[in-house]
Formats: sequence, structure tokens, C-alpha cells
Amino acid sequence: MTASLSSPQPRELLVCTDASLASRGVFDAALALAQREPCRVRLLQVLEYNPGFASQVLDAIQEWEGEARAGLEALVQRAEAQGVAAEIVISRGQTAPHAIMAEAERRRPDMIIMGRRGRSDLKAILMGSVTARVIGLSPVPILVVPRLGPFTFGRPLLASDGSPHSESAWQQALGLARAWSVPLLAVSAAQKEKEYPEVEAILQKLQEEAREQGAPLTTHMIQGQPAEAILRAAEVLKADLLILGSHGRTGLKRLFMGGVAQQVVGRAACPVLIVKPRD
Repeated sequence: MTASLSSPQPRELLVCTDASLASRGVFDAALALAQREPCRVRLLQVLEYNPGFASQVLDAIQEWEGEARAGLEALVQRAEAQGVAAEIVISRGQTAPHAIMAEAERRRPDMIIMGRRGRSDLKAILMGSVTARVIGLSPVPILVVPRLGPFTFGRPLLASDGSPHSESAWQQALGLARAWSVPLLAVSAAQKEKEYPEVEAILQKLQEEAREQGAPLTTHMIQGQPAEAILRAAEVLKADLLILGSHGRTGLKRLFMGGVAQQVVGRAACPVLIVKPRD
């Protein structure tokens, strides 16, 4: 069972890495989280190939695995030098999303950490297909990390539209703020003036709940198309972590996530934590 955010038990992090430039920040983000609270790191690298042809290229696969293990062992040494427990998991012959989900189902980590794009994803795509599929399937929160920082996690920013998914993100954000002893920021977007009262009510509810739990919270109403407004707010407020629900309200009039999530994850300068309601 996944440990609660306020639990003294170390947080379990499933860190998905490969040899791509896009995954360079993933490990650095995991170490930065470990500076905030105790963490155990499980380093997962997927060797993706067709098992039906494995016997024909066995030497190449063994060489590939040796290189992967050597790279992961170097990361383990870096982690242990900082007092962070780490172990290696190498998955063979599965697609990356399937391997990540299998490990997540088996271990139930507190968080999956992965890059925005992998080796096979085109630069023109804002969010790689592997990352998008993992976000859709994951039973646990996913931290999507850009190649470069910041990885300080001192100014988390929640974006909420009042939906059940946003409520899950809010609870996650509160838990992180308490565990890390940092103040929390929250925004909600209004596209039209008639939405102002609704957005004000959402932010007021967050303020009341934060006050009850003794959590410092600053709220802002933002205006415009949600993805653009969230990204702009993150820049202006100097947020170093964005926290979103995986989906927003359903219906044709207001879809907060979906396309919005892809834009935010793909374009944010800081890591983005995507949260789903628990089953």
C-alpha cells in the first residue's frame, strides 16, 4: 500500500530513465526530492525489443544490458553518496509503458518520475507518447520532469478547477507542503467574466481548508485560456513545481485537462505533478 504523504516512512520513487538527453533531469529531480524528505529510489530502465527476435540478436541485447546496468550503477553510487537508498530494475522485451505500469502495479510507489520525452519521441511533439500513455494508465501520481531544472521544490503551485481530479491534486499538494514545510500557491482560471464568482468560490474553499490545517496558502484568480494562464502564472509566481489533476470537468463547455494537460506538461519550465483520484 502506498504510504501517506505525512508518513515517516521513506517515499518510494519509481524513476524511469534511459540514455536520452530528455531523462537527464529525472534522476536529479529524484535526488532533489530526497533532500526534502526521506526517499527510496528504484531506477527502472526498459530495454524495448521484440522478444521474437531476441535469439537472433542475443549478443547485441547482452551488450545493451551491460551498458544500461553500468549507467544505472553509476546513478546508484551518486544516490548513495547523498544518503539515498537506490536499486536497479531492468525490464527486457516489453514496451516502455507496459514495463513502467507493470512495475508500478507490482511495487505501488508513491510517485513515478519520468522525462517529458524519450529517445523515440520527436522533438516537435510537446509530450512524448510514452509519457502520455503512462499518465493515462498510472495508478499513482506522475512527476514529469524537463531536461533542465529548477529542481528545488520550494514553491509548489496547484492549479484547480474544483473538479474531483483537482480535489485529489489539492490533497496531494497539501501533503507535500506539510512534508516539505513550504508555503503553497494555488490558482484557478476564469475564461470569461461570468466565471469570476465560481472561481472565487473555488479559491475561497481552498483557503478555508488550508487555514483549518495550518498550511500557508496564497491564491490567485488567473484569466484566459487555462493552459496559457497556468503557464503564465507559474512564470510570474516563480513556481518550481506545478500540481494538476489528470482531468478536469467533463462536458463541452469547460475541459480543464486533456489538451490542457498536454500543453502544460509539454511546455512548463518546471516539473509537473499529475494526480488522479484514488480508486
